Amino acid sequence: MSEIAAYVNRRSSQITPAVVDKLLRILPIWKAEFTQIRAPKYPHLVDQLEFLADAVEDTAEGAYKDLPYTALASAVFALIYAHRKSDLIPDDFGEPGFADDSSVVRAVLIQHEKAFAKYAAAQGLDWGRITSAP
Repeated sequence: MSEIAAYVNRRSSQITPAVVDKLLRILPIWKAEFTQIRAPKYPHLVDQLEFLADAVEDTAEGAYKDLPYTALASAVFALIYAHRKSDLIPDDFGEPGFADDSSVVRAVLIQHEKAFAKYAAAQGLDWGRITSAP
C-alpha cells in the first residue's frame, strides 16, 4: 500500500458522524471554492472534488444509501484535506501545491473504486469521466 493510501486510511479512520454533520453545513461554500482551483496539471481535480462532495451530501442526507461508511469517511477526509490551504504542499505554491491534494483524492477514488463507480452509475454519471487519473 502506498504511503499516501496509508495516510488516507489512518486519517479517514478518525472521521466521525459529527465531523460529517459539520462538513455538510459548510460543504456548499467549499464546493464553490473548489471551482476556483486552477491547476492544469491536475485537470480532473475539480470534477473529482465535486463528485466526492456530491457523494458525501447524498449519502449523509439519506438520498443514497449504498456507500460504505469507509468510503464516506475517506471522501470526507479528502474534501477536508483539499480545502486546507496549509497541507503537505501548501496551496500558496500555485499548481505544485495541488499535487498532494490530487494524490489524496486519487487514493480515495482508487481505494473505493467499486463503491464510487456504483454511486456514479446510480446518479447517471460516467465513471470514466470522473476517473482516478490526475
